[in-house]
Order: sequence, then structure tokens, then C-alpha cells
Amino acid sequence: MRILIITLLILCPGVCAQQQNVKPPKNMALIPAGEFVMGTPASEIERLKALYNVKRDELFASEVPAHRVRLSAFYMDRYEVTNKDFAKFLAKNKDWLPGRIVVNYDNGKYLDGWTDGKYPNGLADLPVTNVNWYAAQSYCRWSGKRLPTEAESEYAARGGLIGAEFPWGNQPADPKFANYGKSGIGKPVRVGSYPANGFGLYEMAGNVWEFTADEWGSYSAADSVNPHAGPIVLEMKDYELINTRRVIRGGSFAGSPINMRVAYRDSHPANGSQPFVGFRCVKQL
Repeated sequence: MRILIITLLILCPGVCAQQQNVKPPKNMALIPAGEFVMGTPASEIERLKALYNVKRDELFASEVPAHRVRLSAFYMDRYEVTNKDFAKFLAKNKDWLPGRIVVNYDNGKYLDGWTDGKYPNGLADLPVTNVNWYAAQSYCRWSGKRLPTEAESEYAARGGLIGAEFPWGNQPADPKFANYGKSGIGKPVRVGSYPANGFGLYEMAGNVWEFTADEWGSYSAADSVNPHAGPIVLEMKDYELINTRRVIRGGSFAGSPINMRVAYRDSHPANGSQPFVGFRCVKQL
């Protein structure tokens, strides 16, 4: 693979200095306000196809057009939400135990392998999977947080780098950087197992896909501020408004290097509990 030059993204001097003096909540990182170019220019598709030795334009087409986005500062979980974390939520929210959730909110695989609200032995620090988008929303709200928007997820994954393919930079994907198909592990691993990116976030690529708040759809070329696609869910009563596919980011333990690119995007059913999809939360300053 060709190695590109990476530069640091310098954002909002003065304002960022003030933000750096704010202590983030436990196990969260401060993601400073700033602008970035989200997505991929159409002119880059041929280069990317050659770089990854693929012939299908559609692997990159959903990233087009590239567009400028401005985001307010926010906090993001350093780690994917774990089984241990989610068990605490279930203990306080019995309606989200398997067998009690609304039938339309799941595909029948919710918390597969759990028993009476308890995860299998030895898996406390693995990311929680087999959770649907509705459960992820509820967990984040219960925690005083929310799911990240797609723009926040991409911006945070970049870790302050401009022009980088991955959260760690432009070095080719390697099992020392992330848990993906070539790693040969074939399942999620303990959170924090790989180096953090420039914002102090772990496993922003590989391990498990992560739900975002956004509805799946095409990009607009227009500049935007704090974009979010689809209705903003505030209460559980609003869940009935959501039945469209949601954006997922980051790739998984079974994915390819293409899936782990910071610009790569895919979609997933809102009720799609699967062993390769999890989530993390964000919190506004």
C-alpha cells in the first residue's frame, strides 16, 4: 500500500485551550470542537480501488460527496460499552431484559448467550453485542448520554489527523493495530486491547461495528453544522418512529481493512441484534 503524508488537525485555538482545562467524565475523552472534511471525494475512488485491490465502486460510493462539517465539542466513551456496563443497565431497567422487550424492537437474537440478565463468565470486559439500536439508545440515555451522530463518529475516529485512512494513521492495516479478519481471532476481544488514537479512544476500528444515531441515507454536498440524519429520539415513546436502517461505523473482528477506514460507512437494521455490532456513547459539554 502507498503511504501518504499525515498532518495534525489544528482546531479552534483559544476555545480548545479552554476545553482542555475541563476534566472529562470517567472513562470519557474530550473531543474538541472543529471542522473537518467528511467522506471521500469522487475523484479518489479509482485511487482507493487500486490501493485496496478491488474493482467495485460501490464499496466507496456511499462516502461521496465529501463535504465540510463543523461540530461542537463533546465527550465520547473511551471504550465500547461492555457486558459489565450493560448488565448494570439491565439491573435498573427490567423492561430491557430478554423476553420483556417490545417484539418489534428485536430480531430474536437480543443478548443471545445471556441468562437472567447475566453475561457468560469471563466476558465482563468484552464489548456488549447482540444488542439492537433501541437498546443502545436506552442505555446511553440511562447513562446521561446519547449515541454519537455519524459525523461525530467519523471525526472522533480520525483522532485529530487530516488525510489518514485509519484511526492510527496511514500505515496499512495490521493485527497489531486492530482486531479484524486478518487477526484470526474471529470474535470480539477485551476493550482497550489495542492502542488508542489521537483523542484517546480505543477500538475505533475493528473489534465490533458501532451503532450511530443516524438514519442511513446519501450524503449532501452542502456544508453543515452538527448534522444528524433522521428524527432525534428523546424518549422511549419515540422509538415507534424509527424503523429504518441505521448507520454503523468502524468494522469488526470479521471485517476487511476497507471496513476500518475512518470514512467507511455501512447500514444495519435498527432491530438487528448481531454478535458483531455494539456501541459507545457521547455526552455534550
